Amino acid sequence: MKAEQNQRLTQVGPGTPGGELLRRYWQPVAMLDEFDPALDPPMAIRPVKAVKLLGQDFVLFKDAQGRFGLLDRDCPHRGADLAYGRNEGDGLRCPFHGWKFDVSGQCTETPAEPAGSTLCQRIRQRSYPLVEKAGALFAWLGPEGQTPPPFPALDCFVAPASHSFVFKGLWHCNWLQAFEVGIDPAHASYLHRFFNDAPLEGSYGKQFRGASAGDIGGERWPMTRVMREFDQPEISFTQQPWGLQLTALRPLNEALTHVRVTNDVFPQTFVIPLSETVTITQMHVPVDDTRNYWYAFFTSFDAPVDKATMRQQRLKAVTLPDYIPKAGRWNQWGFNPEEQQNRTFLGMGEDDINVHDQWACESMGAIQDRTREHLGTTDKVIMAHRRLLLQAMDTVAQGGTAPGIGDAAQAAGITGPDTVDGIAPAQGWQDWWQRAVRDKREGAPWSSAVEPAQTLLAGAK
Repeated sequence: MKAEQNQRLTQVGPGTPGGELLRRYWQPVAMLDEFDPALDPPMAIRPVKAVKLLGQDFVLFKDAQGRFGLLDRDCPHRGADLAYGRNEGDGLRCPFHGWKFDVSGQCTETPAEPAGSTLCQRIRQRSYPLVEKAGALFAWLGPEGQTPPPFPALDCFVAPASHSFVFKGLWHCNWLQAFEVGIDPAHASYLHRFFNDAPLEGSYGKQFRGASAGDIGGERWPMTRVMREFDQPEISFTQQPWGLQLTALRPLNEALTHVRVTNDVFPQTFVIPLSETVTITQMHVPVDDTRNYWYAFFTSFDAPVDKATMRQQRLKAVTLPDYIPKAGRWNQWGFNPEEQQNRTFLGMGEDDINVHDQWACESMGAIQDRTREHLGTTDKVIMAHRRLLLQAMDTVAQGGTAPGIGDAAQAAGITGPDTVDGIAPAQGWQDWWQRAVRDKREGAPWSSAVEPAQTLLAGAK
């Protein structure tokens, strides 16, 4: 890949081809947990957050009526930082000269102006449409005056709150190299290889520690064993309205094969199975060119999600309030040579495989130099996604519509998508996986729920 092409794929700021493309899609800006005083006590006094997204600075705040507003961060008076504004319940007041803005961005007071001044009526700070879904706030940062596409009806956004959970974390690298790990079916057999299998009973909430659907010779196998012993997956993909559907087959014997179906929801989301009944929908959201937040939405098709357990499992690995990992380049991601020799292929922990992915992404450097890479046949999905990105950037640059869930004409009809992770008959595995996902979906207590039309939260303009 040429350096110019790599730059085009990785830049996200205003006016860049990648930044303009990503601004056509709904982006998570914060979790509702970030405004919970139990997790961040200062929020009880002042629910205001400085936010950086796609290389752009914003301020996110909550008023006394519970409405959220996302505004450009520089005060339109003389550019002071509104992230230090006074939250007065009915608006955010700039401490420099007292100009106040409500959640819609409308200036409501300019107190230093002469009595009778109507200046505030003519001042509006740009605000951005917000939608609350699955425990997170999503913003649309597209061109002012343009109508956002409908919010996508992916499973994680349709399921009720009782059956969904969201968490996030910051990685110090470009979003694309982080995302490309998620759509790489081959790496799990190496990066996440465990030399010993843990009891299945303690696997709740942990990836690759659960059991595959079905059994081999009457014995139920942990995912760790499947990944370890069958490390040459047959990878294929098909183009779908939402992006790409990935299939990885690991033939076990003449009669059985392991089937893992995942999805690339263009441009920055992948959907994978956590277990037989829980999926992960993970988005990689650029802070700027060298940092990104991953947002993981867990969706249960069976029992309600044990949010307290899943939250506590993951809070151990980050520092609040900004969800910065405790592991990183500064401490060698917790690398343990004894563990690498005897327990795991990587040597960076057995409880949280997220650190494994973090190392793979961050160790490439802040922005991967793709001019030095040599891709193989297992990278076919990564190559296909890059082609889609470049095509979509060209389309948007020429005034066209972003594809998939960014296209209003397509977005309303995109649902699911389905995933599976299980052991199937070698002959007829296609019918098996279609039947498995149909049974899972029909058995979900919320599968017949009708998603109401989305409404923008107060503050959207």
